Amino acid sequence: MSPAPARTPGGRTADRAPAATARTAPRPARRRRPALLPVLPLLALLLSGCGIRSTQVPTDFGPAPSRVPCALSGQDRASSSSGGVPVQVFLVCSGQLVTVDRSVRIPDGTTEAERRVLVAQALLDELAETPSTAEQQAHYSTDVRGGMTVGGPHGRDPEDALRLSTSPADLTSTALSQVVCTFSDSAAARDDGTVVLGGPAPGALRTYTCTPEARASPAAEPPGSTALKSS
Repeated sequence: MSPAPARTPGGRTADRAPAATARTAPRPARRRRPALLPVLPLLALLLSGCGIRSTQVPTDFGPAPSRVPCALSGQDRASSSSGGVPVQVFLVCSGQLVTVDRSVRIPDGTTEAERRVLVAQALLDELAETPSTAEQQAHYSTDVRGGMTVGGPHGRDPEDALRLSTSPADLTSTALSQVVCTFSDSAAARDDGTVVLGGPAPGALRTYTCTPEARASPAAEPPGSTALKSS
């Protein structure tokens, strides 16, 4: 027996709701795109972690520092070596010894022994001279002081010995390196390039050698030397 239809307060019958309603199928969940980190903040973070500041515009730090030239133009070299016998002396530049051209005048007809002393004295004078304006602009300097003289052997000294008015031990390492390296490349040296030097007699003599270390760092590395055995 079918149930009686439900009545409303007004007497009307109401349709009964269906026993079951069709469920709506759920919509598939919408995928969320991964958030993209801003590129510039991430780059700034990475750079700051490396100790480098990030900049958004190129930074001009100015030109790179120029190196000390330690070189003279051809005209400057010609003017410093005009006339006389061409020689080279060692000056100081950038903490090392470098050669510059000079010229000395030696009288004709001198003996070998006399020539050795005359050349040595002329080279000493050149070393003690204040560098020219062009040389100063190229950062050349000298540690050899004026007034020093040189003479030949004394007493039983070997014939190729040179005695300075100032003991080599009293010279700065740089000045001694300048003197030894300049003498070693001239008629003041022995045939093997070594130089026999001493102070006023009867001080001891030593054989000096211009080493690569003395040329590269004269203030720290004096020229090599050995005591000269007396005959």
